[in-house]
Amino acid sequence: MKKTMTLLLVICAVIFLTGCGENNQISATGPQPVLEQPVEPGAGAAIEPDPEGEGKTTPVPEPTARDTGEFKLGNELLLTKYRYLVAGKKVGLVTNQSGVTSSGKSTIDLLAGDSAVQLTALYGPEHGIDGTAGAGQYVESYTHPELGVPVYSLYGSTRMPTPQMLSNIDVLVFDIQDIGARTYTFMSTLNYCLVAAQKCGKPVVVLDRPNPVGGTIVDGPVLEDPYITFVGVDNLPTAHGMTAGELAQFFNRKIGADLKVVPMEGYTREMIYQDTGLSWVQTSPNIPDLDSVFGYMATGLGEGTGIFQADKFKWIGGKGVDAQRYADLLNQAGLPGVTFIPEVRGEAGGVRLQIEDYHSFNPARTGIYTLTYAHMLNNFTVPKSSQTIIMFDKIMGSNKIGQYLEQGLTPQEIVARYTPGLDQFKAERHNYLIY
Repeated sequence: MKKTMTLLLVICAVIFLTGCGENNQISATGPQPVLEQPVEPGAGAAIEPDPEGEGKTTPVPEPTARDTGEFKLGNELLLTKYRYLVAGKKVGLVTNQSGVTSSGKSTIDLLAGDSAVQLTALYGPEHGIDGTAGAGQYVESYTHPELGVPVYSLYGSTRMPTPQMLSNIDVLVFDIQDIGARTYTFMSTLNYCLVAAQKCGKPVVVLDRPNPVGGTIVDGPVLEDPYITFVGVDNLPTAHGMTAGELAQFFNRKIGADLKVVPMEGYTREMIYQDTGLSWVQTSPNIPDLDSVFGYMATGLGEGTGIFQADKFKWIGGKGVDAQRYADLLNQAGLPGVTFIPEVRGEAGGVRLQIEDYHSFNPARTGIYTLTYAHMLNNFTVPKSSQTIIMFDKIMGSNKIGQYLEQGLTPQEIVARYTPGLDQFKAERHNYLIY
């Protein structure tokens, strides 16, 4: 009897061990769950492609654009490597005329032309989905004439998608080109979309795009909490040096939305827009080209001071400013990558920016210098907030810059005053970088 029992135990053990070996083999070669990209110190949570593909075994991956040097936008990877994020789903798309592939094809057309995707709603930021409305101009919602889907304005009766606007979608996709400045409202729209989506339990997919002024220039005063508005939606410096996807992750630290970022391929932090090989698409009426992009922060800080920009952010000046003296002060300041050409426009003296090295040019710091030296020359009245925050302080993200101007501080002294807060931001920013 004991021999029989021993024999049966041996047989069972053999069967059990054989079974475990087969199960381990199946587990090792079968489909794996979709995983987020491992996050290294300082890396963001960009996602990996769907390892299940179309339900077939995953082939050995081909060399990526990062290996070959080929550049690809997030929207060029959505319907291939990241198709599972939208396939079989009702999709809402936040975009405008800048949401195109490197060949110029609209993300709207990409999604509308895919039989596996149901594009059920579009959402447009400031200037509208076609980018033609003026700055601050009210934009109405309407029905798309060809697609028959609603085009909801996020710069009309509301700037945040309402629950009704999100009711007929499964996922909200964002694809808009930013210009790298805190005050440019497209990224404020991204922030508001994350808030609305979190409240409604809708996932958000951001199709990443480059920061056109680069990912290494981080400068300017950091916005303080009392000055958070749609013009400055989070605690960012004037130039944040982050991509749309990185900003989404930064914003989401306070929001907690279900966020996925489709990263670019072939992108590095040192790239400016010219390095990507992309053609610039006018993002708004006053940003037709890259000189306007790079000049935006350098010439657009004087709201309410009488110091104004002209020629689409390529000139700055004002009444009572000696153009030659202004140019001399700026040219002697050692600002990298730019020369200032004296130019009088009517009754206003000023300078034209001649950017010579786009990689070293620092638009945010240049803006502090252009405004401070203008104040030294014509002693303009500094706008002040009272119960209502004025636009000057909204743009600065603080009332301190105005105080520094009134105190007669030099631009070097003003930079020194905001640098500690900027250094703190840089340390926090590192946690949300993808590239």
